Amino acid sequence: MKIAVINENSQASKNSIIIDSLKKVINEQDIINIGMFDDNDLPLTYVENGLMAAVLLNTKMADFVITGCGTGSGAMLALNSFPNVFCGLIEDPLDAYLFSQINGGNAISIPYAKSFGWGSELQLEYIFEKLFKDEFGGGYPKQRAIPEQRNAQILKDVKSITTRNMIDILKDIDKEMLIRVFKRDSFINILDKSQDLEIKTFLEKIIK
Repeated sequence: MKIAVINENSQASKNSIIIDSLKKVINEQDIINIGMFDDNDLPLTYVENGLMAAVLLNTKMADFVITGCGTGSGAMLALNSFPNVFCGLIEDPLDAYLFSQINGGNAISIPYAKSFGWGSELQLEYIFEKLFKDEFGGGYPKQRAIPEQRNAQILKDVKSITTRNMIDILKDIDKEMLIRVFKRDSFINILDKSQDLEIKTFLEKIIK
């Protein structure tokens, strides 16, 4: 599983803490650190994080996205506005485990400014441990697995109707925004791994 980490501008300074906590749970080679890496990096807003996450997931460059913002709510809403993205708001390890087992989504948003202080790196580590502990969609409690899986599939089916194709969205979004978001070395370096040739070709033309 390839896991992408994306930070927005207000929480850029916490990128290294997030990555270090994730490395204790996930193999380093499976982590894609998109940034922002620090306060001096090219800025990203939580809305732009949603766009970046959607491209990463829809092109299979990443299988899962970890993002967030001050409260976590803005990033969650931004990610969920895009097709094939199912993002949960995760505040603690219990949230993480229940989201993975009941909802089986492909992204989480963490409130990095809320109650973030002494021991927060441990909280992140425990969140990641519970998030990736078991195969996604296994159900909780286990006897509820079948109806929970059915509901998750219904949501996917409904979202396929209520959202547009990703390439159509990209074509309508302001070009300056696309350049600002995707003309990042951390993204360009993995663009060749895209499994969607149409999106890959489109973005290459935009950011060349």
